Amino acid sequence: MTLKTATPYLILGGRAEQAIALYREALGATVETLQRFGDVDGSCPEARRHHVMHAALRAGNALLLMSDGPGEGPPPSFGAVCVALDWDDADQARRSFDQLAATGHVVEPLFDAPWGALFGVVRDAFGVVWMFNASKATA
Repeated sequence: MTLKTATPYLILGGRAEQAIALYREALGATVETLQRFGDVDGSCPEARRHHVMHAALRAGNALLLMSDGPGEGPPPSFGAVCVALDWDDADQARRSFDQLAATGHVVEPLFDAPWGALFGVVRDAFGVVWMFNASKATA
């Protein structure tokens, strides 16, 4: 058996709509799929019908999957996970980093890393930690 791919699946505690808007702006993502609980389950309580059951966003070659999750409030903790982004354009990486940081928290400011890249870490407004890595050659 060979692992085909690994894709981050973000559980956003009822804030998927806001996250989708941010990721569209900051990462240039496009929505490939958006299903709401009410679209697939007619017996879904009215209060949850509009919640995002599953969404797929494409940002360049990367696929991000997300959901509001099982209910309101903070998402359940599934362990320590970061989403690593590898950019071929350092200027775009800086812009995206700054957009996520504007409503989030800079964990590690962008800096010239010893492995020959621009690197930094930001936690966005939804608690998702993003690791940015971009070739210095495009800086």
